Amino acid sequence: MMRQRATAPRRSDEDAASGVLSRKQVQDAIRRNDSLADADIRGLDLRGMCFDGMNLARAKLAESDLAGCSFRGSDLSGASLWSANLKDAILDGALLDDADFDFANLDGATLKGARVRKAIWPNGRSIVDNVQQAIRTGQRIRMSDPNIAH
Repeated sequence: MMRQRATAPRRSDEDAASGVLSRKQVQDAIRRNDSLADADIRGLDLRGMCFDGMNLARAKLAESDLAGCSFRGSDLSGASLWSANLKDAILDGALLDDADFDFANLDGATLKGARVRKAIWPNGRSIVDNVQQAIRTGQRIRMSDPNIAH
């Protein structure tokens, strides 16, 4: 009979029951270059972490603080980034198909060369032109509506 390796402790009993990963578990996954596809990492403070090239497809990142994070070349297809703080994040070359950025703070984020199809953006159509230009030119997104930015 094989013994399974113990997993890292969860943030709380409620989180353990729901399967939400802790900051340490996310850091360990990054260090090992493990996939975070389908991971539930909602509401965490992950500021400044480097997720370059990682698989975060369908990950639940809603309400997380991702300010200054780098997602260069990462797969965020189908990810939920609802109400996440992505201020000054780097999403260059990322796959963002079907990602949900509704209510997210993208102020200062870069998207140069990102691949986007059917994504949901904050403030609907009014930001789409800004996003398309950021993908082409690499300029930072500016969210001028004070009701959008966190």
